[in-house]
Amino acid sequence: MAIGQSQFPRTLPKITSAKTVGLISDTHIPSRAKAIPEYVFRVFENVDYIIHAGDLVDLSVIEELERCAPVLAVHGNMDSANLCSVLPEVDSMKLMDYKIGVIHDPGSLYGMEKLREVAKQNLFDVLVFGHTHSSSVKWEGKTLFVNPGSPTCPEPPFLCKPTVGLLKITKQAVTPEIIHI
Repeated sequence: MAIGQSQFPRTLPKITSAKTVGLISDTHIPSRAKAIPEYVFRVFENVDYIIHAGDLVDLSVIEELERCAPVLAVHGNMDSANLCSVLPEVDSMKLMDYKIGVIHDPGSLYGMEKLREVAKQNLFDVLVFGHTHSSSVKWEGKTLFVNPGSPTCPEPPFLCKPTVGLLKITKQAVTPEIIHI
């Protein structure tokens, strides 16, 4: 069974308790970092799912993260052709009636237009993205756009610290949090 395929259910069962989703992007292992920082595993220790927004560089990143929870991942611009053939460009999951999408680079460096378009076309309530290596959280109406940044190589390094994110999800709300590591 290929990583990123039928291991992760597309529609998760409806439940009434809170769920937590770990958010990570731009790990660049092993090209820019040797490994995922151990602190990431402590942050993700009790998450129910993990979303990786691309630029893994090596599939072993998914295997490592799956020590904590099932992983939904997309490929990024720095990922090999082999990795791109295994992981999609855009993916999503449904959790407590919220549709959460993930994409690596929807043109986020040039503003919000492409992000809005991707969210609208796919009816995403939340769109997780990466590429910039810099964390951000932005609400537009009822749509949440969140970039967890990078735990291994933040940009610009003299201004940004390594980060990951969390989404706390209840039936009533989605609450994002950026964690500095």
